[in-house]
Amino acid sequence: MNKTRLEAFSDGVIAIIITIMVLELRLPHGTDWYALKELAPVFSSYALSFLFIGIYWGNHHHLLHTVKRVTTGMMWANLNLLFWLSLIPFATAWMGENHFVSFPVATYAVLLLLCGVAFTILQKTIEKTLESNSNIKHALERVSKKGIFSLIIYITSIPFAYINPVISGMLFVSVSIMWLIPDKSIERAISNE
Repeated sequence: MNKTRLEAFSDGVIAIIITIMVLELRLPHGTDWYALKELAPVFSSYALSFLFIGIYWGNHHHLLHTVKRVTTGMMWANLNLLFWLSLIPFATAWMGENHFVSFPVATYAVLLLLCGVAFTILQKTIEKTLESNSNIKHALERVSKKGIFSLIIYITSIPFAYINPVISGMLFVSVSIMWLIPDKSIERAISNE
């Protein structure tokens, strides 16, 4: 399979995920600020998920730039990632509509964990195709430390959803801040090869 085809397919699925999420936003039932205030949890969950999808898209873009040839393993690992990402609109709507109560927040945390695991699997699958002395492989290994730390934060956010969902929300935001800008070591490694 051509790398461009894999990128185009992934970009299309991610665009559909964002479209589904925005279609879940309902019009307010009034014409004043109070009507908008009632939609704040729904919009907050949408904004958080939009940020996560954007971060995955950007990091996925950088990750696929390291690929020289697409393997069957990469295709399946990529589909695995897209599957978990495609469930984000459901968890986003459920969490927002229920005003961030414990179980939907915990479910969202589990989903973010599964997305993180799937991204890690894709990254490790790509790393296996790289030469052992490759600058790109070393850059990906450095980035994987941030990925493992993210997974630990997601695991931590699951029980916190039952203690105080706001803490889980802060943990989600901390992970998004950590990943907001893709690691420059991958870009440098690509330009050096």
